[in-house]
Amino acid sequence: MTHDAVQAWLDAYIAAWRGYDPEAIADLFAENATYAYQPWATPVEGREAIVAAWLSDQDKPGSWEAEYRPLLVAGNQAVVVGDTRYVKERDFANLFLLTFDDDGRCSTFVEWYMPKPLDA
Repeated sequence: MTHDAVQAWLDAYIAAWRGYDPEAIADLFAENATYAYQPWATPVEGREAIVAAWLSDQDKPGSWEAEYRPLLVAGNQAVVVGDTRYVKERDFANLFLLTFDDDGRCSTFVEWYMPKPLDA
C-alpha cells in the first residue's frame, strides 16, 4: 500500500459511512476481515458481519464530520490518525491500525477513539 492508496481508502470509508450503502461498505473490507471498535473488544468477523454492524447503528446525516490521514504506511499496514466531530456531542481523536490484502481491501481494522476535553 502507498500513502495515496491508504488516503483513497480512508476517503471511501468516510463516503461509505456517510451514505450507509451496503455495497460501498462491503467494498472496503476483505471477505474474512476483522473490525474491532476498541482494541480490547472482540472484533466483528467477516465482511457481511461488518456491513451488518455498520447498518445496525447509523449516525444521522449531518450529525458528524471526520478527517483521517495516514501517519505511517509500511508494506500492507497503516497507522491512521484523525478527528471525528459530532455536532451535538464531543469531538474525538482517532487512531486506526489497518492491514490490507493484496486487493487493497482492509483485512484488519482496530480503532482507538479518545474524547477530546471540552475546553480543548
